[in-house]
Amino acid sequence: MIIRQIIQTLESYAPLAYQESYDNAGLLTGSANWECTGAIVTLDATLAVLQEAKTAGANLVVAHHPILFKGITKITGKNYVEEALIYAIKNDIAIYAIHTNLDNIWGGVNTAIAEKLGLKNCKILQPKKSILTKLVTFVPTPQLSQVQEALFGAGAGHIGEYSETSFSTRGIGTFRGSEWSNPTIGTPGVREAVEETRIEVILPNYLEQTVVAALKAAHPYEEVAYDLIPLNNLNQKVGSGMIGQLQSPMEEKAVLSLLSTQFDLKLVKHTPLLGKKVEKIALCGGAGSFLIKDAIAAGADFFVSADIKYHEFFDANNQLVVADIGHWESEQYTIDLLFSLITSKFPNFAVLKTSVQTNPVHYFLG
Repeated sequence: MIIRQIIQTLESYAPLAYQESYDNAGLLTGSANWECTGAIVTLDATLAVLQEAKTAGANLVVAHHPILFKGITKITGKNYVEEALIYAIKNDIAIYAIHTNLDNIWGGVNTAIAEKLGLKNCKILQPKKSILTKLVTFVPTPQLSQVQEALFGAGAGHIGEYSETSFSTRGIGTFRGSEWSNPTIGTPGVREAVEETRIEVILPNYLEQTVVAALKAAHPYEEVAYDLIPLNNLNQKVGSGMIGQLQSPMEEKAVLSLLSTQFDLKLVKHTPLLGKKVEKIALCGGAGSFLIKDAIAAGADFFVSADIKYHEFFDANNQLVVADIGHWESEQYTIDLLFSLITSKFPNFAVLKTSVQTNPVHYFLG
């Protein structure tokens, strides 16, 4: 098996198009065409993890955080990033990062956190917009089914929990081919009137080329008429954070205890308790302070995230409790998620969870 096959599995689950503009997800070192001898999944592709991979005979490290994040102009080994890159390149180890694209999808990092808290009726806290396109095309009615199947097979027609969605209306299409045309119906130079069906489907922007190629391959006409219309609709399955309900209301201290137990926390930083029952919890793995206002607007009683700065705690404004559980701690179950994702597709392939503790933050309880 080649590395590309694993990458395709990861990207079909969490498309690179869904990463944030500042991110650097994807293949960072190595070649997708290498034969894969084994893989290790981790949050961070540190030198110790790369050494672990070499010892295990694995030439692929799948990490949540990109070790190569900001542009660098020299690789001299002067810091942990350059040190890791030199080791990976010298030892032919491919590093693949699956970062904010995994944060932003349903079934990703935030879903894993919500499941650990036992939340129900979950929704994306800040859905993304302007990532959907409507395709409109026109096809002779007898070929409607074959064109629909091609569009659906290429990934069009997904709306929330529904697939193969489309809308069709019948009408009359006219055309006159030039003397150099080769029309499927009619004669060059003669205006034709044909019963056609208008098909409308929704697709994610990143699939435009794939879907249009499938349309052209399945359509009987040599010149296919179609429109691609950008949409401002919110995509309820892609975006930042998540919000859901507890199975039953809990005291605020009980929620803090739940966090401590489920995430094996040594401490939890939080804003003042408000003396209210907690029903709705909003969350964001990693740095999520930018979502505090969204959590308040959504009616959350608790917001769970990490990397909250001092002044950002004030944004809670006594409207909810903000809890900072730590960056690594909030995302630790991403390792299990990646492991399951790869092994479910390749059950006989050698995949390991790293045994290296990569969290750079340690705690002293005085």
